[in-house]
Amino acid sequence: MNLTGGIVLYAVIWFMVFFVVLPLRLTSQDEAGHVVPGTHASAPHEAHLKRKALITTGVATALWAVIATVILSGMITIEDLDWFGRIKD
Repeated sequence: MNLTGGIVLYAVIWFMVFFVVLPLRLTSQDEAGHVVPGTHASAPHEAHLKRKALITTGVATALWAVIATVILSGMITIEDLDWFGRIKD
């Protein structure tokens, strides 16, 4: 894995974790009892994006470190994932 591959891997992991973290502990405007005119009642009351971005960065960094270690150490190779014998030598 080169530098570009590492950056792309981190970006993909970061966004996947962000989309998982985003709906956690979300309070809608309807649940909070204050619906802003012109918005849906299910819109978030307070999104807490800064906190969720920090949580995402921590989790994504830990996951990236584990995945990068596995890739760079050679514990799992492409040949290990070739279950149907389609990679030709």
